[in-house]
Amino acid sequence: MWLRWRWPLAAVLALGLGLSLSRGAVLALACPKECVCASNILSCSKASLKIFPPHLPPYVAVLDFSHNELGRLRAEWTPSPLPLLHSLLLSHNGLSFISTEAFCNVPRLKYLDLSSNAISSLGENLFSKLEELEVLLLYANRITKIDRTAFEEMGSLRRLYLSHNKISRFPLELVKKGEAQLPELALLDLSSNEIKHLSVKEVNRLPAWVKNGLYVHGNPLTCHCELYNLFTHWQKRQLSSAVDFEEELKCFHNGEAVQISSLSDPRLMNCSEFKEQALEVHRGEKVVINCDTRQRGVAIREWLTPKFERVPQEGENSSISVLANGSLQIRNISVDDMGPYTCYAASQVFNETLYVHVTVHNYSLHGIPDTLNTAYTTLVGCILSVILVLIYLYLTPCRCWCRHSEKQAEQHEDSINSSVLSTTPNHNAEGTGGKEGLNRHTGNEQGQNGKCKPNSSPQQGMKGVSKGERKMSDPDSVCSVFSDTPIVGGSQNEGGRGGSRDKGKAELVGLL
Repeated sequence: MWLRWRWPLAAVLALGLGLSLSRGAVLALACPKECVCASNILSCSKASLKIFPPHLPPYVAVLDFSHNELGRLRAEWTPSPLPLLHSLLLSHNGLSFISTEAFCNVPRLKYLDLSSNAISSLGENLFSKLEELEVLLLYANRITKIDRTAFEEMGSLRRLYLSHNKISRFPLELVKKGEAQLPELALLDLSSNEIKHLSVKEVNRLPAWVKNGLYVHGNPLTCHCELYNLFTHWQKRQLSSAVDFEEELKCFHNGEAVQISSLSDPRLMNCSEFKEQALEVHRGEKVVINCDTRQRGVAIREWLTPKFERVPQEGENSSISVLANGSLQIRNISVDDMGPYTCYAASQVFNETLYVHVTVHNYSLHGIPDTLNTAYTTLVGCILSVILVLIYLYLTPCRCWCRHSEKQAEQHEDSINSSVLSTTPNHNAEGTGGKEGLNRHTGNEQGQNGKCKPNSSPQQGMKGVSKGERKMSDPDSVCSVFSDTPIVGGSQNEGGRGGSRDKGKAELVGLL
């Protein structure tokens, strides 16, 4: 009996399980009731959604959730991976929060529209999971801050739209030559933001194909002639970013918005006219000239010399050749190589002609350091000469202070000499017979040299002369030599000391 019912029961259970599995599969593949499904496209636009549908078909390639009320994009907005999804539209949702893990289940995304929302900042590594993303729309938000790592590891991004936000800093790290986070970026829209200062020097270094897609119109830029030269050059090169929005390229001068192209007006800033690309080099240098086209990937480039001769390709035995990347190389350049060089660039889309004028100075850079060295040597020599003269004038050692002991030893002799050279003769009114005479006493020391001191003995003169008085005696003595007052000679009472007086007179003559 049991065997009779065993097989029908198993069949019923299998049928029920199959129905259950098929129902789950149907539910998984079913289109959400708020959306419209067309093949691999799921459109839920204007459905007043406040949360994401819980089940999304894994085969979906395009998801449109625009014009809803999805204010937050969390990590679990799609619980299962969507490996085929390449386009996600989330514009006009009032979106203000995006999780850093929100894009983990959509690694193949190539187009992401987050425009017209309430996003205020782009956090650290926000889009780093989207390595294959090519187009990112972030315009018409409230973005004021962009983290420097927000776009890291997005090597495939080609177009980035950041217009109509509140960005005040130009994100140079995105496009800076040699250090760009987005090496494939061909369009960067920063128009209608709050950027006041533009690094003209850094922007000038960008390749022409990057500048062709760099839009900065509608910003309150500060007027200056470098800015005028920048955009004048772009207009002459017919770059789209300057030609398509020429009337909207404005800057502020004295608080008033004026067109950048009008800054050459004498009533404004009187900026000089821009000159096309020119290159100045020195004789003997190796020069490389780039053919900087406004479109990337131009395969055909040809160069003509100032003599209208075609430049051969690299590898041929010539001092001038075209490199593999289309640049012109001139080895050991000379004055004869000076003049305008022409580059013809051709592609399937457009043709472009560029001119570069090369000026060659008829001297090498090696002579400049030698000239500078000679000038520096001369300058140092002059400075040392001045220092030596100053040392000689003001720092010559004085022998007076270092001979103090020697002067003390000669104090006695100086006192006697000063007495002999005195300008006023000493007369003694006292004497016998009313005769005028002098009471001179000769010294016993050999250093006195026969000189006499009136009315005093040599010992008394030494005691009466102080140090200060001795110093004053020297100039007085010198003056006495040239004085008109005669030196009074010795009297008859001196006896046989005439020889000593003669010797003293001889010393006076020696002093004269």
